[in-house]
Amino acid sequence: MNTDIKQINEKVKNESGFVDLLFMELNKVIVGQKQMMERLMIGLLSNGHILLEGVPGLAKTLAVKSLANSISAKFQRIQFTPDLLPADLIGTLVYDPKKSDFETKKGPIFANFILADEINRSPAKVQSALLEAMQERQVTIGHTSYKLDEPFLVLATQNPLEQEGTYPLPEAQLDRFMLKIKIDYPSKDEEKEILKRNISGENYLPKQVVSSNDILNARKVINEIYMDEKIEKYILDIVFASRYPKEYGLEKIKSLINYGASPRATINLALGAKAFAFIKRRGYVVPEDIREISKDVMRHRIGLTYEAEAEEITTDKIVEEILNKIEVP
Repeated sequence: MNTDIKQINEKVKNESGFVDLLFMELNKVIVGQKQMMERLMIGLLSNGHILLEGVPGLAKTLAVKSLANSISAKFQRIQFTPDLLPADLIGTLVYDPKKSDFETKKGPIFANFILADEINRSPAKVQSALLEAMQERQVTIGHTSYKLDEPFLVLATQNPLEQEGTYPLPEAQLDRFMLKIKIDYPSKDEEKEILKRNISGENYLPKQVVSSNDILNARKVINEIYMDEKIEKYILDIVFASRYPKEYGLEKIKSLINYGASPRATINLALGAKAFAFIKRRGYVVPEDIREISKDVMRHRIGLTYEAEAEEITTDKIVEEILNKIEVP
């Protein structure tokens, strides 16, 4: 087994060189936000879609755009608005009078990176058209289904402030996102650097340093990363504690949870931890990898009761309580 782990370690070291290159390119454009960039990389490497939540001006759109520009892949930004139609997203059939036939006009969804800006600004019809593409990795126009190119990654943003005229994503649709990242304000020093960069008039455009094949090869290596049975049990305990808190001695949070995390949380904790180990150049998963991504994987998968909302308790606080209680292997 040790030789296997040694071999996987070697593979990881050989294949993960591009990770530093990507971070270097992103750091030339974005100040701080290390956690956000790491999470974007986890989504990219484990083939999982990401929901970014934060107030305007925190470089959400810039980060996604810069990541796409650093990889030789097709990028499309779609601004979600209340009048957007599913056809504006996936495409439609257009009648060609010369041929007396219908032609398929493909929509912006046919790209590798989709930035769905302010996803909660569009009605349910449009959201469900996007979520079908996310889940099935294909789009149906008329009677024909079209496979989407790999890598295919949806990075959606939502603004938590203005809730007027928005259509919040239903729980079942939120569950399709591997991670929900909450983005905070930069520190004073970081904001000083942002200020300097923006008044100097120098605009740096990221260079393409990675190919789509590098990403697809890395995903194969990530599947081989070793995960011990104790780590698997740890993941299961974390997820099951959100469903049956009483069984894990968490009586005090039982009345705060309406429903626990779904099986997708279990899968994504495992995949995300492997991708995080890859970023850290390791061929095996440690408990710290699980703890590192637990909030991002679970914050949008736990339903709170009215009691919790009245007491202003967040899902992050619930996940913290679970992590503090479950024994680390």
